[in-house]
Amino acid sequence: MKLVHHLSELGQTRGKVCLAIGFFDGVHLGHQQIIRQTTTDARQHEASSLIVSFDRHPNTVVAPDRAPALIYPLSQKLRVIDLMGVDVVLLIHFDKDFSQLTGEDFVKMLARDAGQIRSVCVGANFVFGHKRSGNLELLRKLGAELKFAVHGLAAVALDGRAVSSTRIRQAIAGGNLDAASQMLGRAYSLVGKVVAGDKVGRQLGFPTANIDVAGLVLPPSGVYAAHVKTADGFHRAVVNIGSRPTLQNPKPRLCVEAHLLGFNGDLYDQALELNFVEKLRDEKKFPSLSELRDQIARDIQEAELRF
Repeated sequence: MKLVHHLSELGQTRGKVCLAIGFFDGVHLGHQQIIRQTTTDARQHEASSLIVSFDRHPNTVVAPDRAPALIYPLSQKLRVIDLMGVDVVLLIHFDKDFSQLTGEDFVKMLARDAGQIRSVCVGANFVFGHKRSGNLELLRKLGAELKFAVHGLAAVALDGRAVSSTRIRQAIAGGNLDAASQMLGRAYSLVGKVVAGDKVGRQLGFPTANIDVAGLVLPPSGVYAAHVKTADGFHRAVVNIGSRPTLQNPKPRLCVEAHLLGFNGDLYDQALELNFVEKLRDEKKFPSLSELRDQIARDIQEAELRF
């Protein structure tokens, strides 16, 4: 898969293209349907499949107070899209200037610079452009003018309700990770890079990898048994999500820490993928660090029974 940030970078991929447009957070079952339709169209037209997406959620620019916590960081979203056999992803930098572009101007820009568009695939309720001026009706109007087919695909339903990124975020935040996995079409995982911490876990005898999860939706606070994927494979782990109340930090913040069982390597700057097995207990404040240490030892023993 080729990743480009400007239409001018398409280079040799210019020519016949079939597009899918969307933010695609989570690349869930509905998104997968859209991307599969695009790659199918591309084969039929002997064209390139081109996914048009954005480097941040549009609401972070146009409505910051309504910007959601995301299911996946950008790197993970791109990895999942890559697995679907897409030829090119155009990742547009969404900023104030771009947000002023009308839906019609956006499509005409793509038609002018992306190549010979043969089809455009979106969700049936997809809206885009300044003041949400673009929708399926506009796409069909422009498709008739510019000679491309338009697919507006209905949402995939699960348990009688539409699968959506919003519904998946609600499931994760509510601790219903099985439901989130079903809607994603793959096991839910939390992905983030290892960053430096305060090394309290090491002082207690249980070193942890501190995961940068800024901007991501998280499962409820607590202690979990998990499998953690590193560069060298999967490891059993105990993961803590919470504000670490025993440490009595005057400015507590939500942290995600993973203690990999029997692992002694260096994980700094690695992107880890946390796959949750089961919640072991809620977060709790302990009277002392020694009592916290004893509980962590019990958590590890309990986790071993859950794998």
